[in-house]
This record gives sequence, structure tokens and C-alpha cells, in this order.
Amino acid sequence: MRKSIFIVAVILISAIFFTTGCMERTSPVVDSIGVDTLMADSVETDSLSDMVDETPMPVAADELFDDFFFNFAASRKVQNDRIIFPLPVDNYGKKKSVSKSGWVRERFFMNQGYYTLIFNSYKQTSLLKDTAVNNVTVERISVSNNKVTRWHFARTKGLWHLDGMRTMTLSQHPDAAFLRFYDKFVSDSVFQQQSLAETVSFTGPDPDDDFSTMTGEIMPEQWPMFAPQLPSGTLYNIVYGTEAYPASSIRLFLIRGIANGLQIDMHFVRQGGSWMLKKINT
Repeated sequence: MRKSIFIVAVILISAIFFTTGCMERTSPVVDSIGVDTLMADSVETDSLSDMVDETPMPVAADELFDDFFFNFAASRKVQNDRIIFPLPVDNYGKKKSVSKSGWVRERFFMNQGYYTLIFNSYKQTSLLKDTAVNNVTVERISVSNNKVTRWHFARTKGLWHLDGMRTMTLSQHPDAAFLRFYDKFVSDSVFQQQSLAETVSFTGPDPDDDFSTMTGEIMPEQWPMFAPQLPSGTLYNIVYGTEAYPASSIRLFLIRGIANGLQIDMHFVRQGGSWMLKKINT
């Protein structure tokens, strides 16, 4: 993603909203914060948010969806300008439409500080930089609530617009089985260790040296020493193109931080009807 396309205000807001605690190996100490400090932070955040809204989106941002979407998620003005109203909405099969005055600003994963990408092959990862992609779906997935919300974006005449929204049950999602597996993988430490291949290719921090990385293979019994803390709960996923979930025994699960440098890549394979972690880069 080209940094030059991002508006500076998005990065400034990221510094306030986003934290890296969800990925850190140890929990940070939380200091007591006074009311005056909270009020000051609120005023500063509002000022930065206003600055984002007043900053025009670069024309080049429409070339790649990621560049457009970060502006769309961060700016109220861009959302108002780039939604086709009345917006068609499918809410569990019930059709309706939302007018411009009825639209409630959606921040998507911006307050969360990270998003996820799920691919069925390494070839699919090339879609991230493919300027020919004209259809993208952003998903908010909550396994515990059995709920998936989808926003569909299309590019016409060179400009991206949100042109539809759908809410459905998780069972209606074409990759529901893997999503349920991942939810259990991150929430059940015993199941997580049982879902490791005989050897897991690992690239990441050296547990014996905070300033070094290591590459090699680890055994399941070594996993607790190297396992990163993975995001759980609500997931956001970006689906590039129209054929997002073809039949495949491979899942590439990528975690990308926003303005915090976080990056975790996991390669799962399905063996004997079960998903197994084969490779991880942190």
C-alpha cells in the first residue's frame, strides 16, 4: 500500500485510536487517567477528525481499493460523497434502502487497529496490487454472534463507490467452516496446539533475544514459547474480486496492523478433514 496516498490526518488519528496491545506478548500497565486528560484527548481527537473531513481525497487513491478505502473509512465527507444513495440493504433477507440523511458513519476497523485478509491461494494475494480489480467486499465477521455484515464496493468510470450492504448469518458465509475453526483456534489453547502440523515453519522474534529474528521449524510442544497473541472476536476481512472462496485446502490468514507495524501471516492446510497450521511469519 503506497504511503504517499494516505492522508496525514489518518496517521495522526491512528496514533490516538489504535493500540498494539492485542498483539503484544505482555500486557501493558494501565495508568489512572484523570477526567481533564480524557476531555483533552476527546477535544484533540475531534479536531483531528475534523481535519480529516476537510482534507480532499487524492485523485490517485481510486487506483487501488486499499488507498481509497482508508480514506473512505476515515472521512465522513468521503463516505457521503462515495455512497450511492438510496443504498440497497439486505438485512437477513429483508430488503430496504438507506437515504443519505439516514446513513450512520461507519468506521469499519479503524478503531480496532488491524484488519485481516483470508486467501485460498498465494496467487490471490496478487489482487492486493491489481489495478484491474473493480469489485471488492468488506466483511465484518462475528462468530460468537453468528453474524456477518458485508459492504460491496464497485469502481465505475474510475471511481470507487459503496453500492450495497448485506447482513446475514454466519452459516450463509461460504467460508463459515474455516471461520468457526479460526475462532476456536484463537480462543482454545489446547485446540490450538492440537491444530499444529508435525512441524511448523516459523519466522519471527527470537524468544532469547528481543533484537533478533529467527527462522526454522518448531515442534508443537515448543509452540507456547513462540505463539503470538492473535486477534479474536470481531474480524474484518477484505475480499478482492468476485470469486473469493473457491474450493481449496489452503487458507492464508494475514493480519495487518494500521499505523503500528503489525504483520502476521499464517498458512493453514486441511489434512484429513481438519485445518492445521503449517507456517507462520510474525
